[in-house]
This record gives sequence, structure tokens and C-alpha cells, in this order.
Amino acid sequence: MPRAFDRVRVLDFTTTIAGPHCTRLLADLGAEVIKIEAPEGDMMRTRPPLREGASTSFGQLNTGKKSLMLDLKRAEAVAVVKRLAATADVVVENFRPGVMQRFGLGYPALRAVQPRLVYCAISGYGQTGPSAGRPAYAPVIHAASGYDRAHLAYQDGDRRPDYCGIYIADVLTGTYAFGAIASALHQREATGEGQMIDVSMLESMLTLTLSEVQNAQFPVKPPQRPFFGPLATGDGYIMLAVASERTFQNLCAAAGHPDWVEDPRFKLYPDRRNNWGHLIDELESWSRQYTTAEVQEIFDRHGVPSSPYRTVAEAMADPQLAHREALARVHDHGGDFLMLNPPFRMTGGKTATQPWVAALGEHSAEILAELGYSAEEVAALVESGVTAVG
Repeated sequence: MPRAFDRVRVLDFTTTIAGPHCTRLLADLGAEVIKIEAPEGDMMRTRPPLREGASTSFGQLNTGKKSLMLDLKRAEAVAVVKRLAATADVVVENFRPGVMQRFGLGYPALRAVQPRLVYCAISGYGQTGPSAGRPAYAPVIHAASGYDRAHLAYQDGDRRPDYCGIYIADVLTGTYAFGAIASALHQREATGEGQMIDVSMLESMLTLTLSEVQNAQFPVKPPQRPFFGPLATGDGYIMLAVASERTFQNLCAAAGHPDWVEDPRFKLYPDRRNNWGHLIDELESWSRQYTTAEVQEIFDRHGVPSSPYRTVAEAMADPQLAHREALARVHDHGGDFLMLNPPFRMTGGKTATQPWVAALGEHSAEILAELGYSAEEVAALVESGVTAVG
């Protein structure tokens, strides 16, 4: 089966998470992604888990990409990139704004050798403006965007902001960049011209705070208790989500309280919102009589959206993921490991990760030879430290 981006060549200058996530999605859909790495390699190559020196964290972000090692501080390496850019469709980079220009590889320079080039720059705050030059990683953007404070507002009591170990801003921004690149490639079919894409992590993160963006302008009194949170059971908790009149009615039936449907405290949405804490208190007097599994079975039977709180390992073992073939087996020089395929399927194209991870510089010789460098010239570039071959 073909893939959506077959015959699309991508030059990937990205490191860490946001950019590599974007380019891995492009690789999953068939693009030839050439990851251009500094002599020390992407810093994620050293991040645990490590097996025989190979990082599965790096692997899940960079599977299916070729590796070309270049020292971009060297003029010879810049010349290689320009020759390579003439053959490319897409460039993706997530340096701080201005770095690619200092290398002589900004959008104007690369557009001069390839007018059809789609050039995507990912940064913390955008390419221009008073904050453009500030360094940023996902946890900083979580704080700067208001997300952490917005999340904290739904917790009980006034407390210190939560620690961050899940890098939402990176994955979200990489996904927006992926969509923007696909859009620009589609537009290129009509115009014949490439363009530059400027993706901001700050703005990406703000898109998650849908209600909060509006409440910041038009303050709304919060409900007595947040709508979405843990419901206590006899042996733990379950997440319950009641977001429509039908699901509220189903909840009442599941709990054996059809009277709640007409209860003046809960009948109308505004009253239910103001009395949500009372409803949960009464609901928990029922749910605590059963185990989490029993409550889930009752909710499933009545069509109430809910789920036990699972670990990632438990979620990975879900038969639903096996049915959808959501997990791919990938190999690197450390062995095999599992990672997720793209979370979407297409009837006309394959959407699955490539099952291999390149060593640093593994494809340097192959790519340089394709560009017309002789074996002697490649050897000279290796000898001078411009490149290395894996």
C-alpha cells in the first residue's frame, strides 16, 4: 500500500522532542527523512532507557529516519546542506531563532537553491517579537502559557504548582507542525511555490485552554466542584465524564436514582453545575459499595462515559490497541522495543512506523555519494571532521 508522503524528501535539523515528533510522523507516512546531526548527535541518544548504549526514547522519536552527521560550523558542511536542499521538499528545524541564519542556512538561503521548499521553523515563542530569542523547553512553555495555573485551579486547595514529567507542549507543537507542513505541501500543488512556516510552542499550548481563554475575557463563576474528576469506589477511583443530558440521565439510571433527573438541584444544567458537589457526594455513597471493576461494568451497561485510572503499561495491554495494531516492534543496535504507530488510519495509504532506528552517521556515505561526492572526497570530509560515517 502506498504512503501519503512517498517521494517527499525532508531535511530534519531538529533535536529533543517537538521537531523529531513532527518529522517522525512524516517518516511514518512515507517521507524520506534525513536527520542531520551534529558530531555529538541528538542529545536524546543518551536518554534512558538505554540498552547496549541505544536509547529507546531516541528511537521512538526518530525511527525510520536516515542519519547524516555534519558539523554545521564548517563551511564544507554548509555546502553539503545546500546541495542536499536542492533535492528536498521540506526542511524542519527547531533551533532558537537566528541560529540557522548564522549557519547560512535560513529560509532565504535555502529558498534560493530550491524555490519549492517548505521550510518549517519550530520555536518556543515564534520567530519574531520581544520573546523570540528566549530559550524554551516544554515545562517552561507549560508555565508561560497559563496551562499549569489553569490545571491547578481544578485541584483542591491552594498549593504549589505540579511538577512536570510529561512534555505536552512538545508533542502538541510537533503535531501542529506536521499539519502545517502537510497543508503547505498541498498548497504547493496549486501554486508551485514553497513557503516558510513559523510554529510557536506558546501559541500551540494556549490552544488547549479553550474555556480558560474565554473565561479570561468574560469571567464565569466556577462550579461548586470541577465536573471531571475521580469518583471514589470501594477499592479506588474511576473517572466519570457527564457532558450531556443523555449521559446525566444514564448516570441516574446506573446509580439507581432515576429521581435525580427531576430533582430541582440537578434537573437543569445551571442548577446541576452549582450543586455538582452534592451530586458527587450522593453518588459516592452508592459507588463505594462496589469495586472499581463493578462500577465500570455498571457504567458500561448504561452508556456512562468512564474509565478506571490505568497505568501506561495497563493501557498498552488493552485488547483494543492490539486490534488496531497500534504498537509497532522496532529495532536498533540494542535490540527490539515497542512504540506507537500514528494514532490514525487511512483507507488509501499506509500509516505505520518504519521498524528501524539509524545509528549516528549511518547514512552519511550513502547520501554524500548520491550528491556526487567521490569516495576520495567523502574520505577527506571524514578526515577533517566535517562528517562521520556510521
